[in-house]
Amino acid sequence: MKKILFVLFAFISTTAFSQTKLIEKVPQVEGKIVIPYEKYELDNGLTLIIHEDHSDPVVHVDVTYHVGSAREELNKSGFAHFFEHMMFQGSENVADEEHFKLVTESGGRLNGTTNRDRTNYFETVPSNQLDRMLWLEADRMGFLLPAVTQEKFEVQRATVKNEKGQNYNNRPYGLFREVNAASLYPYGHPYSWLTIGKLEDLDRVDVTDLKKFFLRWYGPNNATLTVGGDVDPEEVIKKVEKYFGSIPSGPEVDPMALKPVTIDEDRYVSYVDSNIRFPLLLFTYPTVPRFHEDEAALDCLSEILGAGKSSYFYKKFVLTQKAIQASTFHPTSELAGEFTMFTLPFPGQKLADFENEVREILKDFEENGVTDADIEKFKANYESNTINGLASVSGKVSQLASYETFRNDPNYIQKDLDRYLAVTKEDVIRVFNKYIKGKPAVIQSVLPNDQVEPAAPDNYEPKTEGENPFPTTDYSGLSYNRPDDGKYDRSKKPVPGQSPLVKVPTIWNEKWSNGMKIIGTESNEIPTVAIQLTLNGGHQLDANDPTKSGLASLTASMMNEGTTSLSSEEFQEELRKIGSSVSFYAGQNSTVLSINTLVKNLDRTLELAEDALMNPRFDSADFARNQKQTIEGIKSNETDPSSIASFVYDKLIYGDNHIFSVPSSGLAETVENITLDDVKSFYKKYYSPKVGELVVVGDVSKEDILPKLSFLKSWTGPDVKMPSLTFEADTDKTKIYLVDKKDAAQSQIRIGYLTDMTYDPTGETYKAYLMNYNLGGAFNSRINLKLREEKGWTYGARSYFETGENPGPFTASAGVKADATDSSVYEFMTVITDYRENGVTPAEVDFMKKSIGQQDALNYETPRQKAGFLRRIVHYDLDEDYVKEQMKILNKITKKELDQIAKDRLKTDQMVIVVVGDEASNIEGLRKLGYEIVKLNAKGEPVEGESMESGK
Repeated sequence: MKKILFVLFAFISTTAFSQTKLIEKVPQVEGKIVIPYEKYELDNGLTLIIHEDHSDPVVHVDVTYHVGSAREELNKSGFAHFFEHMMFQGSENVADEEHFKLVTESGGRLNGTTNRDRTNYFETVPSNQLDRMLWLEADRMGFLLPAVTQEKFEVQRATVKNEKGQNYNNRPYGLFREVNAASLYPYGHPYSWLTIGKLEDLDRVDVTDLKKFFLRWYGPNNATLTVGGDVDPEEVIKKVEKYFGSIPSGPEVDPMALKPVTIDEDRYVSYVDSNIRFPLLLFTYPTVPRFHEDEAALDCLSEILGAGKSSYFYKKFVLTQKAIQASTFHPTSELAGEFTMFTLPFPGQKLADFENEVREILKDFEENGVTDADIEKFKANYESNTINGLASVSGKVSQLASYETFRNDPNYIQKDLDRYLAVTKEDVIRVFNKYIKGKPAVIQSVLPNDQVEPAAPDNYEPKTEGENPFPTTDYSGLSYNRPDDGKYDRSKKPVPGQSPLVKVPTIWNEKWSNGMKIIGTESNEIPTVAIQLTLNGGHQLDANDPTKSGLASLTASMMNEGTTSLSSEEFQEELRKIGSSVSFYAGQNSTVLSINTLVKNLDRTLELAEDALMNPRFDSADFARNQKQTIEGIKSNETDPSSIASFVYDKLIYGDNHIFSVPSSGLAETVENITLDDVKSFYKKYYSPKVGELVVVGDVSKEDILPKLSFLKSWTGPDVKMPSLTFEADTDKTKIYLVDKKDAAQSQIRIGYLTDMTYDPTGETYKAYLMNYNLGGAFNSRINLKLREEKGWTYGARSYFETGENPGPFTASAGVKADATDSSVYEFMTVITDYRENGVTPAEVDFMKKSIGQQDALNYETPRQKAGFLRRIVHYDLDEDYVKEQMKILNKITKKELDQIAKDRLKTDQMVIVVVGDEASNIEGLRKLGYEIVKLNAKGEPVEGESMESGK
């Protein structure tokens, strides 16, 4: 695309924008994928990119620093990720915990992420809040260090440790990436440790080390500020100059340049993970960095080998029922890439055999080569994913920021797509020969216990000490240079402008004589269409025969296995040729057919969807495979602490004999009872338009889409009678139910009871949601602030009411560090009890009203959000303007009313408290809390003779 270029050093309007120079403007171009933008640079080196888009009254602000874990060094890992946490802990003019509070009460969403090569912070807010977001981001860029204290450092160090425990140590297969990175990359290479870092490194550093890291890498000259959405570029420039212009530049940052990684022989490594059922076999080859000329062809090779039902890995391992999962992927970063192939074999097989079969796959590929269809499917899917990534202003801003950071070219999206659309069969064969064929790899085995043998004895142990062979950074001579704002008083928070007018989607409705309800809205920001057909029933229909629980879910799985004219593989390949998806899944109360496509492929996609719905294949071999995968998946969950906690909690909440005490997927013994005839019968009896609700969102009008859906209008089906379910909470008093998970790095906690509320968006449900917001519904709620920010015991804690057409529970939950298990239960119950007894504060009422009252601007932006909104209207038969009634309730509700709801709804004397953790180290502390303790196994069954009363 031809860019409109401007002289780099020509100043714009020396009076208004004296610090800012225009780099380029890129407009929309017909027939091309372009994100229009204006690019500027401030005197201090800050790059500013502005994307103007008035389709929704929202703005997205992203600050990307070109620093990630790759800028860390031996014995000092985890700094970049640590700073992601510290940047939310206040700055000179923003109080502790105030960053989340200010964004949330503005009706916005926020977060930060860190990877190997960059750290970004972002907010999506109503467009009248732009001033405040820029002020917040500038304050932590220029005024963070005066607010960094040893106390904050210690709390966030504990929080990061809990994140490591929850997402790595306590999660199934959670450590494989850490072992893999250390085995693939040389000692001292910045990719040889994970972004989260090593705990021993976090223990040895202090707050001074952290401050030096910030001073070196977080200057405006190493950052890109991208602002997109409902904005005026001239106004954005003025505001950015005001808030960021006085922040001094940091030290110069040179690009990293490291030699490509090579290994000279296969490296066999293994470890034991007690949280898994299936062993893991992983091959990892070193490849190329992101944007390398061979990246696209390697991605294509990865897809041919391991993506979809026609892939080599699926046919060799999954189709033959040797493995529950097998695939390949090719992630790339700024300095290197990794081509990874993996299998999750069913228990009882030898990993050595799987290693041989993986090698056979590579030989088969070499002999068979690449087909035109392989290339066609790869390109179609890449184009579809690229377009769908532009559904939101945040998606567009993220693309601009990423391309600027790593290519110095925000306008790279079409070029990126072009390089993928240019891949040839010859390219794929060339990169296979260059990077994979006959090349050594890291071959990693993850074992469920020490009785299972790895693919081969370990022959490699990553180096852990010695001189650093890689360049280091000089952190001497760095000092904090406080920005000079002159007469500008940065301590005064910007006052938001008038709230924008929120555009609720324009809705059209239909109801057909066969009983189906239809609702839709036209959305033409991207050329896509999303259709969702909901068939009410789902798992609750399993109540008709609880001995076959999981039948609804298994039937939905079988609906994905082709048609009477197309095999499972053929059906998926037809979809992959056009980059579309047609999929069925079942939940607690419904079965859903989800259809997503580019507009140009709508007709063909609907032909395939009709075939799948009307003519399911129901092949016996497909059934046997799906049934086995389901059973093994259920058994696998019995080793995962989080899954165990949720399962046991539901069983206690609903009661042993209730259908919702069983997961939607069923139990191993109930799924074993299901036959293919049961699946056919379920389809015949319960797949009916009379319980159907259809939602259409996309770049298509009502007049255009309805004729294309005639197959649904002419569909006939039986009446469906829902089983009668009873919901009665029978907890006589609060008890602790303890499930022993030996040596668990964390404990999983669930606390709650079964309410009598069903979903009512303008009644009790909504008011209970408002009451809970300050207790556990927001990041800076009492529960999360206590357990995460004050105590440092968890990565996150929350509470919520879960309601639908059936009553659901009030639940508080968290994963906490093992040695704080009893203390966490105590704090949970103390906070909930205090909230119940003493109520909400006036400041909390004000915060809740501001936050929820301004969220509406963000609720209808993407096709997915619009579909969710329409789904609620059609399913619960709501007025189209029910959100206006919610606003009236929100504005009128008082502290007194909220306090009464807390007293009524927080039944602290009738709570189920589930703890899954190491019994030996936790039992004494739990006894001291004064509750009766009932010991259960992972299936929620009592451990004989183990109930006990506890003394205080």
